[in-house]
Amino acid sequence: MKYGYIRVSTKEQNVERQLTAMYQEGIADKQLYIDKMSGKDFNRIAYKRMIKRLKKGDEVVIKSIDRLGRNYDEILEQWRYLVREQEVDIKVLDLDLLNTKSSFDNNITGRFISDLVLQVLSYVAQVERENMLQRQREGIREAKKKGVRFGRPKKEIPPNFEEVYQQWELQQLNIQEAADVLDVAKTTCYNWLIARKNQKIVLNTRDF
Repeated sequence: MKYGYIRVSTKEQNVERQLTAMYQEGIADKQLYIDKMSGKDFNRIAYKRMIKRLKKGDEVVIKSIDRLGRNYDEILEQWRYLVREQEVDIKVLDLDLLNTKSSFDNNITGRFISDLVLQVLSYVAQVERENMLQRQREGIREAKKKGVRFGRPKKEIPPNFEEVYQQWELQQLNIQEAADVLDVAKTTCYNWLIARKNQKIVLNTRDF
């Protein structure tokens, strides 16, 4: 059985080009699955319905390879799932080289192409991840130069800290009791008390 999958984003809107291509492939409406979604919403309901119908030897037709996912990781994951696990063929209309279906009985060509595509997609996915991480690192460096602070905001030292510190020094409070009075975590309280003891805390400022 041959199925057609169409995905359009809010930017594209129009499905006519993809529909025309599917009809030219001889795919009937009941074998067509169409998802319309925004960039944030990628819950592909129609795609999931199609997956449930697929059987070994079926063929999935898509207009372009990016219909399978938003990035190379997703494309690679779906390609591997369809070809390796579901054992179905994929036909990419915009790029004949990516078609796994072979006219040869032993299907050696189709398997070779499938493996080759997986290797290429894996490489591209890795490059994409590395580039993304590099952009993140560069962005963080630039942000730090501009004084942007990362991580959780530091907790303000409460006005009654000095009083609690003196009670702790006199062993009238243990660390847990002091933390309860200050309404902070035990580790935060401990850090404050030790910093105060070592004269590293200046009252009315943020903690270190």
